[in-house]
Amino acid sequence: MKRQHSSPSGAHHGAESCIALIDARFLAWLQGQTEAAQDNTRQHLHTLLGHTLAHNGLELNLRRIYWYSDSSDEQVLDAQISRAVLPHSQDGGLSILRALGADLKRLSERGACQHILVGSDDERLISLIDEAQLHGVAVHLLADEASRNMAQLQRDDSGWARLLSQADHRVVLAAQSVREGAQPRHGNAPVHAAPAADPEQLREQLNTVIQTWWTEEPEDLREELREELQNTRGIPQEVDRQLLLGVRRVLERALSFQEKKLLREMVRDLVLGPQAAAANTLPPGDHMN
Repeated sequence: MKRQHSSPSGAHHGAESCIALIDARFLAWLQGQTEAAQDNTRQHLHTLLGHTLAHNGLELNLRRIYWYSDSSDEQVLDAQISRAVLPHSQDGGLSILRALGADLKRLSERGACQHILVGSDDERLISLIDEAQLHGVAVHLLADEASRNMAQLQRDDSGWARLLSQADHRVVLAAQSVREGAQPRHGNAPVHAAPAADPEQLREQLNTVIQTWWTEEPEDLREELREELQNTRGIPQEVDRQLLLGVRRVLERALSFQEKKLLREMVRDLVLGPQAAAANTLPPGDHMN
């Protein structure tokens, strides 16, 4: 007999149950924050995700949140369980993939809940999500505003689009998250003009972030990235997110569109070296905006 779990509050009495699996690093990117800001976000995470689900038409009983992070966290929060994982720079996200994937598999196999909300952009989860769905669990993916236009997203970032296409629902973290102290990356958040920056100083700051990242990358991941960049004009989303967060810490602001373009061009020049010019002759449809 399936065990019945009571809701932590009476607000969703009778609603179908949901458990969230959240990659702290992904949520930081989704909100346009540094990872350090997630300590405050965690205190309001249950409310934030509950409001986000409801805003997307999913009135569910969010029973528990699993939080995957490489930062030590002393917080003890109701209905939240922390999972320690290795930094992405050490293993390319393999440890979080294994931890989150194992929880997804066990929850679905044991019929622990009717819905699972996944906060991750790792395309390697597709087969695990498919398996969970075959067990009868509805799997929803936390996403940004770009997911509202899947045709465009397919052109801009096909890997992210493939993952989102597997979801039962794409749950957009939109403007309501501002009320929980988060600053969403997209949507109706106030847009502030970036302060004017000296071009040479900006290039120097970007170069410092890029060189630090490249120095810390293991050689096998460097080689994989070289091979990937030879076939596309963009850069992988995970690399893009990591560098944008690094630059945000240095500049204490988000980059403009042109500054992001410069950052990505500098990454390609570093990774590919003399091959970068040849790679830039690929069709414009492969470029990441």
